[in-house]
Amino acid sequence: MPPSTGKLVATKVKPTNLLADDIIIAVMGPTGAGKSRFIDIATQQAHTANVGHSLESCTSEVRAVRFQRTDGNGTRSYVIVDTPGFDDTNKPDTVILALIANWLKTTYKQAVHLAGIIYLHRISDNRMAGSPLKNLRMFAKLCGDDPLRNVILATTMWDRVDKSKGEERQRELEGKYWKDMRDHGSQTRRFGGSFDSAWNIIDAIPKKTIGILLLQEELVDLKRQLSETQAGIALYNQLQKLLAEHKETLRKLREEAVGNNDEQLTKALNAEYDTVQRKLQGTFEQVAGLKLSWIRRIALLFGRRSQITSNTRVG
Repeated sequence: MPPSTGKLVATKVKPTNLLADDIIIAVMGPTGAGKSRFIDIATQQAHTANVGHSLESCTSEVRAVRFQRTDGNGTRSYVIVDTPGFDDTNKPDTVILALIANWLKTTYKQAVHLAGIIYLHRISDNRMAGSPLKNLRMFAKLCGDDPLRNVILATTMWDRVDKSKGEERQRELEGKYWKDMRDHGSQTRRFGGSFDSAWNIIDAIPKKTIGILLLQEELVDLKRQLSETQAGIALYNQLQKLLAEHKETLRKLREEAVGNNDEQLTKALNAEYDTVQRKLQGTFEQVAGLKLSWIRRIALLFGRRSQITSNTRVG
């Protein structure tokens, strides 16, 4: 795409104010992957100083900005959507999923579809574990298979890693963690931190709209609760695993504190115990929030039986 004429002017836009001719692109990925920075650079905004480079969350809400860009094909209206990552420092994962789900649900009901999704990943991460892996799994469950052809998997923070090491990690991502998405049409790119680099990624998105995301279909067409969706089930399973890990950590801390005669160490262990206990309680509350009531379980059971009956009935 040739350079646009003049500085871009971006304004915030609500999901209810999106237009049919808007080219809507969502930016997703773990906390600290550089989502806000990518958007600010792509839209030439001056408030990039507010964008952090640590693992502190910069985006706790779904934030969308609209701007006009002129190129060889004329002037087009873009909307880029900044989404919070899971393991947000300010909100629990269940709230993050609900925020993203509500935005997608609102736009789908208005017959407004995404043009594509840019998923960012820090190439500086020395291994795929914890938050990055959780975000990737949630992202896959949120999309489903068909929309993956309009997904760009982009690596960031190349300035923080040796080039050869970064390329080795890129190959591992493409050959292992991103393989299934690439098999379904997702492309990979590198974000170098410049305006041109950002637009090389945006321009790689196919012209055809992304269509319906799996999460949108489940919430609107199938009328499922968030906890019944594939993304909700994946989050529930991850929280259950985290719950078990917290309990095991508490058990070990309790044993170490009881068998230790060092007063200072015992005090430190007790402080750590209290911290893990708070995390345990927070995780437990998230798990409880995703559990289905017995009434809903029965309704789903009978609903599925009725569907099976109607599908097998000879008319």
